[in-house]
Amino acid sequence: MDRRSLIKHAGIAGVLAAGVAPAVHAQAAIRWRLASSFPKSLDTVFGGAETFARKVNEMSGGKFVISTHAAGELMPAFGVVDGVQNGTVEMAHTAAYYFFGKDDAFTLSCSIPFGLNSRQMTAWMYEGNGLKLTREFYAKYNIMNFPGGNTGAQMGGWYRKEIKSVADMKGLKFRVGGFAGKVLERMGVVPQNIPAGEIYQALEKGTLDAAEWIGPYDDQKLGFNKVAPYYYYPAWWEGGPQLEFFINTKAYEALSPENKAIVTAASAYAHTELQAKYDAKNPTALKQLVASKTKVLPFPKDIMDRAYKESMALYAEISAKNPAWKKIYDDFSSFRRDQNLWFRFTEARFDSFMQSQKL
Repeated sequence: MDRRSLIKHAGIAGVLAAGVAPAVHAQAAIRWRLASSFPKSLDTVFGGAETFARKVNEMSGGKFVISTHAAGELMPAFGVVDGVQNGTVEMAHTAAYYFFGKDDAFTLSCSIPFGLNSRQMTAWMYEGNGLKLTREFYAKYNIMNFPGGNTGAQMGGWYRKEIKSVADMKGLKFRVGGFAGKVLERMGVVPQNIPAGEIYQALEKGTLDAAEWIGPYDDQKLGFNKVAPYYYYPAWWEGGPQLEFFINTKAYEALSPENKAIVTAASAYAHTELQAKYDAKNPTALKQLVASKTKVLPFPKDIMDRAYKESMALYAEISAKNPAWKKIYDDFSSFRRDQNLWFRFTEARFDSFMQSQKL
């Protein structure tokens, strides 16, 4: 009896019992490339992409492989959105606010001045309307987005000279990420948006008067304390900046339901791990920076007040002329209002008390 006849008459159970395996077409392995906006030297932010790729590989049993590429390897740090949109790469790991030049609405899935903290941002994305609204927006760019980590509230940057009031901000050449520059411009600052790898040299040469990146762990690695002694806090423009995985829509839709579930699970794992790394590593780095004579100072109140006023005015102006921004921001701001009411009675009070204790 030939193979085909055997299968027809015995059925699959009989075939297996007879030790004759039917021809099975194994699913071809999937291979993607991920372009990061970050250098490999920053094991925290670049590490988020590596974690994602590792988890996808593990959960798929090695059948879904993603190679990770640092900024500049496949494309420039700020070229990754175009790369994903055009299908040059299947995905990217980046901070969406870098691309506010395409549309201000890009910033809302990352961070805006006086926005949400990291927990609130995660809540809006997963349990509020964040993912729904931002995915609707990114569909225009052939992008499917997933949360890809959060740094937590950042530091306000490194300054070559002490900043005592709003007047000291005027004319300041300041490297600041993305959209925040629009607010700082209204305060007389000259914002510069350049990748991490170029900041130190510009600060050392005096091309920049000040620069911000993320916080103590990364900033110490980049050596900013060697060329600017004043370290201000907090980054009112980055209370909870979220990184994201951007996936080409066509590539994502071609995945099986199982692989789509793997992508969702891997991104959630990487999202959680990235902030855990920052929360674990920043305290030690800050103590080391202080020991090396870094002057850690709070922003003067008049700067905070002016920045808040300018931010709210800017958002009203954008809402009046950009329907995409308005649709997302209206929901974002409503969520922010309720979150701050809740945190005011719980997290903020608890944190304030605990931080005043000598443990």
